[in-house]
Amino acid sequence: MTLLNLRLLLPVVLILGTILFCETNRMSACTNLLVTKGASADGSVMITYTADSAGYYTQLKITPAADHKPGDVIIIPATEKRPEGKIPQVPRTYQVIGSLEQGMINEFQLAMAETTFTGRPELRDPQGLLNYELLITLGLQRAQKAREAIEIMTALVDQYGWDEGGESISVCDTEEAWVLEIVGTGEGGNPDGKTGAVWVARRVPDGEISAHANQARIGEFPRNDPANCFFSANVESFAIEKGYYDPSSGKPFRFDEAYNPPDALSKRVCEARVWSIYRRAAPSQDFSADYHRGVEGAEPYPWSIKPDRKLSTADVMALMRDHYDGTDYDMTEGIDAGEFGLPRRWRPLTFEIDGKKYSWERPISTQQTCFSFVSQSRGWLPDPVGGIVWYGVDDTYLTCYFPLYCGINALPQSFQTGGIERFSWNDAWWVFNLVSNYANLKYSLIAPEIIEVQQGLESHFLALQPAIDLAATELSKTNPDLCKAFLTDLSVMSGEKVTARWKRLAEEIFTKFNDGYVRDQDGKYPNIGYPEPWLRRVIQERPEQFLLPE
Repeated sequence: MTLLNLRLLLPVVLILGTILFCETNRMSACTNLLVTKGASADGSVMITYTADSAGYYTQLKITPAADHKPGDVIIIPATEKRPEGKIPQVPRTYQVIGSLEQGMINEFQLAMAETTFTGRPELRDPQGLLNYELLITLGLQRAQKAREAIEIMTALVDQYGWDEGGESISVCDTEEAWVLEIVGTGEGGNPDGKTGAVWVARRVPDGEISAHANQARIGEFPRNDPANCFFSANVESFAIEKGYYDPSSGKPFRFDEAYNPPDALSKRVCEARVWSIYRRAAPSQDFSADYHRGVEGAEPYPWSIKPDRKLSTADVMALMRDHYDGTDYDMTEGIDAGEFGLPRRWRPLTFEIDGKKYSWERPISTQQTCFSFVSQSRGWLPDPVGGIVWYGVDDTYLTCYFPLYCGINALPQSFQTGGIERFSWNDAWWVFNLVSNYANLKYSLIAPEIIEVQQGLESHFLALQPAIDLAATELSKTNPDLCKAFLTDLSVMSGEKVTARWKRLAEEIFTKFNDGYVRDQDGKYPNIGYPEPWLRRVIQERPEQFLLPE
């Protein structure tokens, strides 16, 4: 967010634009996976993010490090319910790579992501100054470590208020991974008259992974273990005051049940994604589907688990490309998948037939993803080299991740242009979106063509990574500026290479899959037709219409 580094008038204009955008384009299906040092194959700490919302379009942005004068402030524009607000600027802010709306990683390998869980609507505070986009960016600009970032962000919401529903924020550095969950206190909700918030932060145990997907995930938490958990003073007392928790019930206090009580729909469309990550990362633990299917008495999924084997970067990317494959909820199976196994279900997500309510499955990989990333924080390398965001646009299954090192000072142009209002071949998001949408016509035939190109590029980038790390590390010892220039050139070229290849891929697919035919190597167009199982369903529904007389 450039707005945080500029002064006076420009911050007002840019912050206002961001707030107006975010009010109408809330993330609605995001998924985060956190992988600790001991759970990763190379010892890096990783988090993932899918920024999902219909009609959401953004651009990559670098906010450079900056020094600020005494008295500099961040201006939060007035709304109908509160006057203009001001937050004092700190003497120095750090470089952040992110989108126009929020940061992803800073120059010290500190990375953040989020999922929105909404929570209880009465707890949103219209007097609060902070939303999650601004809070995350402030944390990245002001902190070098995860614990420090959580302390800074919680102090900010305690002082300036939280104009949001509920939020789960993933925070990681080179050593630790944490989840911070926040809800508001409603207008005038704090007993001392401040706006404030209710929050709890919990560390993911080393050697384990955790995940959250639009549902609060911190249940019970340790009260006397500041090395692994800390929380607001009002975390339980406020729930008692509001009637969300009764200590005489004999049940232990749980943050999730008090502030974001799950229901049948949230289990189905949120917890199912956590289940799918867990069942793939640790198949030996045989996680039951009962909880996300709403079976009475089923236990919630654990806060964190130990994967069966340590996860590589490629493994983590693969986990973000999930359609419940191979399960009873496989999105490519059934009449709802159409004749070519389409793992997409068009919105609305829920529907009602004959008085009964239904919901489509909602996988991790969805057509509504604007961008996603896998971050790596690697403490054995210099910061400019160790921090990476593997970035991709549009849906995770058909995107292509490329590396953005945290020490770079420029970005690929094709990821910094355009908007949702107009298609352009110059904009990476539109090129990827076009290819993905075309694949929907004959998904089982076209998607493999895309995946072949995707895997070729990603394998190439990952194979080059050790050599690049070595060269950049050596450069950093003698010429840090040249090291950053080297990584910048590499990141920019990687992004533009992906965009150029996807343009060519679009041309190849349009040529090969045309008018319902599939062009072969001889330039002929043989009939493809429909799969027999789908034809049998057609005949079962209308047995006489297509029957030819003998």
